Amino acid sequence: MTTSLNAAGIGTGSTAAALEFFDQLDPAAVNDLIGSWRGKSFPTGHPLDDALEVYCWHGKRFEHAEHVHPLVFKTMNGGTASVNPLWALPIVQWLNRVPIPKSQAAGRIFQLCLGLMSTRRSCARLRLTHYRGKVSATMIYDTLPINDIFRKIDDDTMLGLMDLKGTQQPFFFVLHREPSERVGEQ
Repeated sequence: MTTSLNAAGIGTGSTAAALEFFDQLDPAAVNDLIGSWRGKSFPTGHPLDDALEVYCWHGKRFEHAEHVHPLVFKTMNGGTASVNPLWALPIVQWLNRVPIPKSQAAGRIFQLCLGLMSTRRSCARLRLTHYRGKVSATMIYDTLPINDIFRKIDDDTMLGLMDLKGTQQPFFFVLHREPSERVGEQ
């Protein structure tokens, strides 16, 4: 199976094909990521495929290299909230053992609890790291064994690879820069 981006900019394919696509992309600089981004899964058969969408994942917000919000979700009133990644720890620990609930009911319960899990505190930072032969911008979680490595599809689109310690298969996602964050817009 080959990996491609469909009209919505969402990937389809196998992990091997996604890695091949990832390896062909240019590295991202830390400054390339500054701003707000909308996210979507890049399906490859990973347990997290489509799960974040059920829970109304919005994307990520990179204020500067030391102040990153890795898990931004849509709220029921139409806004966004940054979730403390520590709430994801049980999911991370059981990722390969228990299926993640992907029902509308699970997403609704998560939405109702969003206020309890949200934070204004930065929960990650950006650094350049060497991964699969290239030095590229990487988001390093403060409290989880996760690094998200980014490669540029274009100036407003990034392919992210979540490298979770202890798992064999990476999770892929696509980030699209928020329209108001484009260079020159205010």
